[in-house]
Amino acid sequence: MVEVIGVKLKEKGQVYYFLPNNYVIKKNVTVIVETERGLQFGKVATDVIEIDESKIKTPLKKIIRIASKQDYRQHKNNLRDAREAIIKCRELVKKFELDMQVIDASFTFDRNQLMFYFVSDQRVDFRELAKALASIYKTRIELRQVGVRDRAKETGGIGLCGRCLCCSQFLCDFDSVSINMAKNQNLSLNPTKINGLCGRLLCCLKYEDECYSEYRKGLPDIGDKVETSERIGKVVSLDIIEGKYKVEVPDVGIIDMARDNNGSD
Repeated sequence: MVEVIGVKLKEKGQVYYFLPNNYVIKKNVTVIVETERGLQFGKVATDVIEIDESKIKTPLKKIIRIASKQDYRQHKNNLRDAREAIIKCRELVKKFELDMQVIDASFTFDRNQLMFYFVSDQRVDFRELAKALASIYKTRIELRQVGVRDRAKETGGIGLCGRCLCCSQFLCDFDSVSINMAKNQNLSLNPTKINGLCGRLLCCLKYEDECYSEYRKGLPDIGDKVETSERIGKVVSLDIIEGKYKVEVPDVGIIDMARDNNGSD
């Protein structure tokens, strides 16, 4: 087992784990950490925890130090300059007539790299754009294409439920969501009902899918032909949580059925 501590490099970003490096640090303390991109400013998101070394896929980096007031000022300057860099990058995108939408930018803490994130429906040749940006900011430029879910995470919004988007509030990773999850929950397959603001399937379809999969065991699908106490009929509705369903039998009408006792309540 090895002791690690979780750190968020972005307010809405995922948690990365680092070696405490003999520092005793509480949650919400800001720190400077070493990453593959260089030094980064982050906020401690977990207490010190132990994880199995066999689960570590890449060598862990260290916490360099607890952030000072000067570090915090540098971080604020980096955020301000990154916001200005987004505006400049968008101007250059328009100048070079590139089919891409720049949604975010970030400096490493030591300003050795400036990363731009963009959305596009196709591959983009941004070599001239990168050269122009490098000549302005005198640092290493990287442009990374991300998906529409990432754009929704950055811009935020209000979902169909009336709450702020999950991705902009607490989701760190995007799980795979399939249309079968909507079918499994017996939801209408109307895109306006099951798609989020990003145009993709709602992330929340994943939340209860495991429970619905368990509750659906032993239940027929709507349209299935089943045997009743009268005769064979067609399933016309399901109550997955209660484990009940209704069967329409010709010349008889609707018969209530249940999963456990095959029709007798």
